[in-house]
Amino acid sequence: MCGIVGYTAKQAVEKRILDSLELLEYRGYDSAGLALFDTDTEQVEVRKCAGRVSDLRDLCGREAVHGLCGIGHTRWATHGGVSDENAHPHRVGCVTLVHNGIIENFEEIKDHYGLGQYLFSQTDTEVVAALINSFYNGHPRETIRRAVRCLKGTFALVIMFDDHPDVIYAVRNVSPIVAAYIPSGTMLASDVAALGGQADRYIVVPEYTIVELHKSAILLYDEADRRIEPEYYDIDWDTTRDGKGNYPFYMEKEIMEQPDTIRRTLAGRIKDGHISLEKDGVPDQLLADCQRICVVACGTAMHVGQLGSELVRKILHMHMDVEYASEFMYMDPVIDEKTLVLAISQSGETIDTLEALKYARRLGARSIGIINVRGSSIARESDYVMYTDAGPEIAVASTKAYTNQLAAFYALIGRMAVVRGIFDREQEREYAENLLQVPDKIQLVLNRRAEIHKIARSLLEAKDAFMIGRGMDYSILLEGALKLKEVSYIHTEAYASGELKHGTIALITQETPVIAAVTQDDLRDKELSNIREVQSRGASVTLLLREDIAADGIDCDYIFQLPQMPSLFMGFPASAALQLLAYYVSSDRGLDVDKPRNLAKVVTVE
Repeated sequence: MCGIVGYTAKQAVEKRILDSLELLEYRGYDSAGLALFDTDTEQVEVRKCAGRVSDLRDLCGREAVHGLCGIGHTRWATHGGVSDENAHPHRVGCVTLVHNGIIENFEEIKDHYGLGQYLFSQTDTEVVAALINSFYNGHPRETIRRAVRCLKGTFALVIMFDDHPDVIYAVRNVSPIVAAYIPSGTMLASDVAALGGQADRYIVVPEYTIVELHKSAILLYDEADRRIEPEYYDIDWDTTRDGKGNYPFYMEKEIMEQPDTIRRTLAGRIKDGHISLEKDGVPDQLLADCQRICVVACGTAMHVGQLGSELVRKILHMHMDVEYASEFMYMDPVIDEKTLVLAISQSGETIDTLEALKYARRLGARSIGIINVRGSSIARESDYVMYTDAGPEIAVASTKAYTNQLAAFYALIGRMAVVRGIFDREQEREYAENLLQVPDKIQLVLNRRAEIHKIARSLLEAKDAFMIGRGMDYSILLEGALKLKEVSYIHTEAYASGELKHGTIALITQETPVIAAVTQDDLRDKELSNIREVQSRGASVTLLLREDIAADGIDCDYIFQLPQMPSLFMGFPASAALQLLAYYVSSDRGLDVDKPRNLAKVVTVE
């Protein structure tokens, strides 16, 4: 969740660090800081403060440091409150470091090694700095390894030693670190997004490997201190933040990008009416042999699984579980070698999903990751990976990552139907053609965003909102409710509308707006009946209605007609409409749409 950057170069790096920290703001944070080896004083200078990167930039403007080597950090508070003292970097003796992750045994380390006298903050990170300083013998790698052996938990540690003024050292366990050459030197970061167009290739630092950044070299050493050659990944999408164009927020831009990104995700997976996972390396035998499917994911990614489970049951007639990754290991899941586990994550670094995936593999399951970032932790842990091509998603609330993951999921299930003999050639062709129509159908929704904006204005004063639907509509609305609550702060819940009479309808009042979805032919009458139930209690109703479905006898406050697709594919246009609804409510309320309070884009701590 925290952001880390480090530079060692032939030019001043303070501005580079600040710029890169801004590229990591989307991850969520509450304070920021940097440390530079000052070429004038020949000392490490630390500048840090609670608040935004802009506050840190102002501080650095007042107390300038000229340095060619430095590290920076954006902090999400875990140990200790939000304060200047708890902000990173932390400096003890000759050691300065930043840290992403959680050290579970920091109290024991502090007591065992008598480090309390050196500490000024309430953080686990400062304890690590004190530990490394107490061990330091003039040999950085040896010292780092000794310290790391004492640590329990997850960590990405980036370290400067006073007597190595132009070298940055880093080591990690679970929490990611990437490194790259830039025109004037080298850099590392916790996220490819921080590279900001400065590099076209990057290295994912392996766990427990120590990386040394020199001005002209990136050196990796394994646990036996042997040099190892890095594996490079190409950056095949723009990591800069210059492309917002005329959009006021990244969320709107990313919603509008969905038709193009979904076309890219489907490219190579559908050709001449055939569905193929050849480019992903997923073997047909794996899809043919598995007896059940289990999705592990969090938040929006889990809702991909929820909607996908409807597809699996209706097409494959298979058993499928969709599990909260954070709860997976603690619920004694039924997993074996016949289980196909799908790990879904935009960043590929979601710690709960990563740990759930590792646990499932220990139980013998085979796995496929549906990921947007090449070389990420979940991608490397999965047996096979289906990469989406959504490009960088900056807004905290996921939009294009969701629909791209959904498109990849649909391609996977389509291929499973083929290899398991459920689809004949004509059924495969029809399914593929429907999937290829998704970008155009979403575009039709986006072209009518002014209508959705008008609907959004009716929700601005709401304190609570409900979304109701049945079957796939309910699964669609789970994600719609999450979008609205996370960016507008309106308490919003999605309910299977048949359950209203079993308690929930007691909450319906004239002040409770309801958003209903009716996109499934076989459930039309029941869903319209549920709408009448809430209307009779005074609720105002906005209806998302598939354009070819008649809503006889229903007089809703607003009706938005969704472009027609077969029922199984209606999640795509409906989701785009719900994303726009959430966006406009948030922006019209004057909120920071891209950075909702208390949320982080990438959750790398449990």
